[in-house]
Amino acid sequence: MISYLQDIQFAEKHWFWLFLLLPVMIVWYFIKLKKYEGEVHFSSFDNFKGIKTSLKARLRHLVLVMRLMGVSLIILALARPQSRSSWKDIKTEGIDIVISMDISLSMLAKDFKPNRLEVAKEVIIDFIDARPNDKIGLVIFSGEAFTQCPLTVDHKILKNMFPDIKAGMLDQGTAIGLGLADAVARIKDSKAKSKVIILISDGVSNVGEIAPMTAGEIAKTYGLRVYTIGVGTKGKALQPVAMYPNGQLEYDYVDVEIDEEVMTKIANMTGGKYFRATNKESLSSIYKEIDKLEKTIISEKSFSNKAEHFLPLGIGALISLLLEFILKRIVFKSAP
Repeated sequence: MISYLQDIQFAEKHWFWLFLLLPVMIVWYFIKLKKYEGEVHFSSFDNFKGIKTSLKARLRHLVLVMRLMGVSLIILALARPQSRSSWKDIKTEGIDIVISMDISLSMLAKDFKPNRLEVAKEVIIDFIDARPNDKIGLVIFSGEAFTQCPLTVDHKILKNMFPDIKAGMLDQGTAIGLGLADAVARIKDSKAKSKVIILISDGVSNVGEIAPMTAGEIAKTYGLRVYTIGVGTKGKALQPVAMYPNGQLEYDYVDVEIDEEVMTKIANMTGGKYFRATNKESLSSIYKEIDKLEKTIISEKSFSNKAEHFLPLGIGALISLLLEFILKRIVFKSAP
């Protein structure tokens, strides 16, 4: 009953001002009752000792109670009590995504500010934030590949790993085939209906036991869609050309070489798409486009119903006033 009343709302609350009439009715009742009282003089009340007050006398104010109840129910009915019932059936179907990111020394090139790697990490974090319903994993590669984070819905843990990702932390070289193959291994057994790999690199594959096209064929076999992104400006860029034993890097302007032909073929054979990012803005727009292409399925069914509850109050008011009439005219009828 309490939970039911909590769901009740009144559409026209201004009728509640009529409750101010109730104290007036009570005062008027007792004034009128006093007016009809008579006086009988006795020399002593000893003859009335032991006489109990009758039930009829005790219930004589029941007329007032019925009247107040009837009027109160009429006011509540005029205020139009209503209840709303609603339900929602939300279905969320996330997409599993593995991001495979090149962290070779060339990703420290200065054509992106401060460099390609830092911009790539920043844009990827924004991409992760935009997809709260998806499981996302991260693979990093250079001369070898390493799973930095398996598929997870805990995006906070995933994002906390990015500050520790540094160029040169793996063997040198660019093993695009290994980077893609490792991503395939991490997502191929997923139960998600849509499985996506985003491969980002700035060079040409020059090491690794698995060729990029072979890794692409494996991805196609498992029904994985691969989006490939080539990162680097057109022409020359200032990038590391050597690393000394003490970790110091030597920079020089070298030609930007990205194997766009292979990356395009991998994307096309798996139903994905190849993109070229020449600056931070274009890289951000690429991830936004992928975000639009791979939308999470969210279906929402909703139902709402509004019901009026004035009728039971109106019936209750009618019964109360009818009882008042019967009590006043029959049970407590006064002699003229």
